Amino acid sequence: MDVKSRNHLLLNHEALERDIKTSYIMDHMIADEVLTLQEEEKVKAQTTQKERAAMLIKIILAKDNYSYISFYNALLHEGYKDLAALLQDGIPIISSCNGNKSMDGITSYVRTVLCEGGVPQRPVVFVTRPKLIKAIQQKLYNLRSDPGWVTVYGMAGCGKSVLTAEALRDHHLLEDCFPGGVHWISVGKQDKAGLLMKLQNLCSRLDQDFSLSQRPPLNIEEAKDRLRLLILRKYPRCLMVLDDIWDSWALKAFDNQCQVLITSRDRSVTDSVSGNKYEIPVESGLAHDKGLEILSLFVNMKITDLPEEADSIVRECKGSPLVVSLIGALLRDFPNRWEYYLRQLQNKQFKRIRKSSSYDYEALDEAMSMSVEMLNENFKDYYKDLSVLQKDVKVPTKVLCILWDMETEEVEDILQEFVNKSLLFCDRNGKSFHYYLHDLQLDFLTEKNRNQLQELHKKIVNQYKKHYKLHIPTPAQEDCMYWYNFLAYHMASADMQNELCALMFSLDWIKAKTELVGPAHLIHEYVEYSHILDQKVLRENFQEFLSLNGHLLGRQPFPNIIQLGLLVAYRLDTLNLSRLVVRPHTDAVYHACFSKDGQRIASCGADKTLQVFKAKSGEKLLEIKAHDDEVLCCAFSADDRFVATCSVDKKVKIWNSRTGQLVQVYEEHVEQVNCCQFNNTNDQLLLATCSNDSYIKLWDLNKKHCRNTMFGHLNSVSHCRFSPDDKYVASCSADGTLKLWEVCSANELKTIDVKDFFRNADEHQDDMEVLVKCCSWSANCDTIMVAAKNRLLVSTSEYSNFYFFLWSVLFYLSYFMCFLGSSFVIFLGHLSWVHCMTFSPDGSLFLTSSDDQTVRIWESSKVFKSSAVVLKRELDVVFQDDEVMVLAILNQKHLQVIFKSRTGHEKSVQHCQFTSDGQTLISSSDDSTMQVWNWQSEEYVFLKGHKEAVKNFRLLENSRLLSWSFDGTVKVWNICTGKIEEDFVCHEDAVLSCAISPDATKFSSTSADKTAKIWSFESSSVLHELNGHKGCVRCCTFSFDNKFLATGDDNGEIRIWDVSRGELLHLCSPVTVDEGESTHGGWVTDLCFSPESNMLVSCGGYLKWWNVTTGESLQTFYTNGTNLKSIYVSPSFKVYVTIDNLGILYVLQMLE
Repeated sequence: MDVKSRNHLLLNHEALERDIKTSYIMDHMIADEVLTLQEEEKVKAQTTQKERAAMLIKIILAKDNYSYISFYNALLHEGYKDLAALLQDGIPIISSCNGNKSMDGITSYVRTVLCEGGVPQRPVVFVTRPKLIKAIQQKLYNLRSDPGWVTVYGMAGCGKSVLTAEALRDHHLLEDCFPGGVHWISVGKQDKAGLLMKLQNLCSRLDQDFSLSQRPPLNIEEAKDRLRLLILRKYPRCLMVLDDIWDSWALKAFDNQCQVLITSRDRSVTDSVSGNKYEIPVESGLAHDKGLEILSLFVNMKITDLPEEADSIVRECKGSPLVVSLIGALLRDFPNRWEYYLRQLQNKQFKRIRKSSSYDYEALDEAMSMSVEMLNENFKDYYKDLSVLQKDVKVPTKVLCILWDMETEEVEDILQEFVNKSLLFCDRNGKSFHYYLHDLQLDFLTEKNRNQLQELHKKIVNQYKKHYKLHIPTPAQEDCMYWYNFLAYHMASADMQNELCALMFSLDWIKAKTELVGPAHLIHEYVEYSHILDQKVLRENFQEFLSLNGHLLGRQPFPNIIQLGLLVAYRLDTLNLSRLVVRPHTDAVYHACFSKDGQRIASCGADKTLQVFKAKSGEKLLEIKAHDDEVLCCAFSADDRFVATCSVDKKVKIWNSRTGQLVQVYEEHVEQVNCCQFNNTNDQLLLATCSNDSYIKLWDLNKKHCRNTMFGHLNSVSHCRFSPDDKYVASCSADGTLKLWEVCSANELKTIDVKDFFRNADEHQDDMEVLVKCCSWSANCDTIMVAAKNRLLVSTSEYSNFYFFLWSVLFYLSYFMCFLGSSFVIFLGHLSWVHCMTFSPDGSLFLTSSDDQTVRIWESSKVFKSSAVVLKRELDVVFQDDEVMVLAILNQKHLQVIFKSRTGHEKSVQHCQFTSDGQTLISSSDDSTMQVWNWQSEEYVFLKGHKEAVKNFRLLENSRLLSWSFDGTVKVWNICTGKIEEDFVCHEDAVLSCAISPDATKFSSTSADKTAKIWSFESSSVLHELNGHKGCVRCCTFSFDNKFLATGDDNGEIRIWDVSRGELLHLCSPVTVDEGESTHGGWVTDLCFSPESNMLVSCGGYLKWWNVTTGESLQTFYTNGTNLKSIYVSPSFKVYVTIDNLGILYVLQMLE
């Protein structure tokens, strides 16, 4: 490299390192062949953007003058005109002889060859696509020694010709493979007279000295012979480029055993000619950033300065270089029409996007319609049928077989014709074929056939009904997923109300669809097609059922959907039910937030991901592996374009909220970042972050580095929040203070020591730890609220006087409280710690996130003070015919029966039970006593004798009672006198359960020592010791015929024993659901045989029914909560009562 050039790089390296993004710069330099792929990887391996830029400059300094020129050109192309200006005076002067490169990186040899051959110059606005260019060049190298055909094919406007011309701008390729030159012929759609004229012009150009003939050829055959002689004698080893070939017959004129490159929309165009054939498909369109680059170059603006409509325009262009270029050229002439052209694209008004480039067609719709018009008449109707397809959906062959009522082979032949002409794309995945349309092709079809769409949708629905009749697709069928995803869409589009209602209210359809794709899509359909599903109450019931129970449908094995429906409470006013429950994460959800328009929700958590889903249905829109460690917070920007995340990995990242593309990474915090929050206005997007490093940082999204750092806290900062007017930022810290900062200056405005409000006036506790956890502003900025030490404190507008309320604002296990109006409401639903609660922008909804991996959305207008009582999981039930009377424990020391209560035990009441006449209650407590209470006469007797807490008890005949305790003993009591009649020392460890045989001659005991025993009342001795359990044996029960004993343990195993011989008959739970998880999701806590002794019901994490004869599971019932302690069963074995860990009471009835 020249000394002058080198000095300019060294002099300006700091400015270059600070501003450039290396990825796009390197694309240009690789295309110019001055940078290798290995050098690119070396640059990418650097940690920060600045380090990557420094490494690139270091590599360039070690190279020659061409590298400097390529780097300079890349800066210009990427919009760094100010940086390129710094290097302009250092551009080396390069001689044009000996194949040396000029300023645009092309040698004079290449320039001469391409100019003489009529190869089009680069368009005014050009962005490189190095992978496709490289692919074309690799195929051309195959023609170095042998004649053949290279076909570059793709749909209209995908950039075939530009890519082909760019691939030829390669010195080594032309010199090594085509020393005879390159000859470019733009063929297009021609008749024979037009093709003859093209051939005459080509022959005239190649035979300028008329050495072969003084006159032009008179017909195509003569032209073919003359062309063959010219190539053989004058231009051996030349390349013929036939641009835009439509018909295979036109190629025969060039079938002269020479090297030919073709661009075409028809992949099969070379089928009629002989020789070696190579193909390069141009399927993929421009990446989003490349589309923005084209627009920026047309309008001469930096990408960052483009208006908001630019992103939407590029998205609507569907990656088509043609459409982006057309729009860019229009905007260059009419720079104020961004919104207008976006609207035309969105409304599919292609005719209004008129010619503004060198493209051959007057308008975009004409370019696409030409391809369709070239189809055989028999195929046009089949192509029209594709108008009903959805965007970005790959359709299996079987769907089209059903639509057209044809065999697979016939359908594949038709579709291959479309594929060959670039009207359809095929994805071959193993043996199956899936077909899809480009978005622009689909837009064109739907616009062209707009008046026939309803009939086309009706056709596909009727063909589905004809094929499947009364059945539904099964997962083994190739077309199954298509119908489950889009059948309702076709019915709605066809306005087939009856068919849609029958489908959407079919339990078989709901069960099958939710098993395959989950509930979110179904919920979305209930919302989307509510105007057609006129049965409002029925639709709302189905929608509510899926919204509240959808997260349970991911369980394996799949729950019985009828039983899940029965799980919904009969009276919905007994609980504060959330409107929607979503389970987007595989671990704890730390934070969730609404978008500013309220349509989307972002969530993040311990699984290191960012998820974005629809607020109405829970349908997942994005899933991003966002960080290398737990993601602690996420936030939407004021315009909803971006989502920010922060993590334990010390990084802050900005994401495009629609595409999931990473926009920016900030790495200036030195410890975990706890909170991130955008400002509230669109004028200038600012982000505030706070960290365990005790700093708050402000970021301007248009800059790469921190705008301001706020110093002052002495400990980790847990939360920060902009005021509604964006003038201030409030921050909360573990140092016990709340600080207020000015945004414009980043100066500290006020510090409030929250500790002062907790210090005892008599006992000054200077070392008291007060964690200020979070804060929130009032809408008028006059008041700020903070949470600390389970208290909510409110500051006045002077930011100095605090008032605090004596209610807790900590998030609780499985429930939380919300202040609404003048009272608090308790919300039940989560199964673990609640981390976050956020209102929607209009306040109509709020969401919560939890360690139970769910996000719940609640409706503010439907909350109320709950009429339900949260019950402990101990109760007694009396069945009288079909009536059910329930005794439950209201709180730790009170019993509740209808309207009466009693306080008597000194510690928590653990168990209670009615006597058979319903007049007497017996309760046991942690104080090692039992209490016998006649609740009508108010008389009571205490039973004292156990040395440790009483585990439970059972009533015997003749006013006797059997109790067992953690002291390892079982005792028989007379409940009238309160005296012990028999005392059994049963186990070395705690006795966890006992059961009495129906004939009252035996009882069984189970223990934490992993054994069970069968005892005789008559001999007061053990009959059998039952070994084999690997965990604590938690429960046991006898069958009604006295033949069987069932025992359950903490590993989820249930064993059925022969009572007379003490032998094991069946092991009921040998198969686990997931590795490490038992069938019951934990302990087996209770068991009950049916009267016929042929069925067994068990409870634990949920309820299960078993076949006693085979030991196989019959059914499973999932409750809202888990950890069921007991199951009460009616004598008919048809009614079941239990309470889950949320305090929800279940009264279940078996359906016949």
